[in-house]
Amino acid sequence: MLLLQGALSGVLFGGVYSLMAVGLTLIFGVMRVVNFAHGDMMVWGMYLAFLLATGAGVDPYLAFVVCAAALFVLGFAVQRALVDRILAAPHEMQILLMLGVALVLENLALVAFGPEPTRVRSPLSEATIWLGPVFVDVARLVAFGVASALTLALYLFLFRTDLGRTMRAAADNTYGALVIGTDVRRVYAVAFGVGAACVGAAGALVAPILPFQPPTGLSLSVTSFNIVIIGGMGSLLGAFVGGLLVSVAESLGAVFLKPSLKELFSFSLLILILLVRPAGLFGRRAS
Repeated sequence: MLLLQGALSGVLFGGVYSLMAVGLTLIFGVMRVVNFAHGDMMVWGMYLAFLLATGAGVDPYLAFVVCAAALFVLGFAVQRALVDRILAAPHEMQILLMLGVALVLENLALVAFGPEPTRVRSPLSEATIWLGPVFVDVARLVAFGVASALTLALYLFLFRTDLGRTMRAAADNTYGALVIGTDVRRVYAVAFGVGAACVGAAGALVAPILPFQPPTGLSLSVTSFNIVIIGGMGSLLGAFVGGLLVSVAESLGAVFLKPSLKELFSFSLLILILLVRPAGLFGRRAS
């Protein structure tokens, strides 16, 4: 029963992991930029949910809308002011820039909120539903439902709207998009903003479940990279499936070993999948 409980908890939490990874893979898929500040943006989504809960009494499972909007603005501004200037530069310059953004966001959070761990309180965090021998954490269930709905909404946006099609066209052939008059700079800024909005919403959804502090961003970024590599860089489906796999692997790792060693299972899964499919589960092999 403990194994079944761990698997169920892993699946439910995997929705948040998937939403977090979808934002990262969207930015990479459209711009070929690896956002090393992804985890720190998520931490700011958590702290914004904390401020809304303590200052205005807004439940984090409602505040995710505000968090997503705020992080969209942040992502849009970072792309326009910084990333847009080095798109043609070597990848090393892009990496250094995003690492710099990550350090700035982390230290701003340290100055604003201090180093102590924080958790957002929500009535749902104390509610459970029993299904025979196992129980369902209502907070995780709601987070899974909202994260899955947002991931589906992003998929529909990319494949059923004109802006989404333009975004995919710019990702597939930037030169061709420029020839037909597409404002590629605007498309890139929107893509970065949407990716940041995904991680902002994920931060609000996870804030009542896990304690967080400014340095948490590093581990979240590492987990995001693990997921998108397992699923395949640039694949939305891969990010969603990879998020579920990594979350279940970590949950089972906490059952078989101990919580502090749960990453051993997820990174072992990464190594195993890369040995079998170097491009990831849904990634395309380089031609």
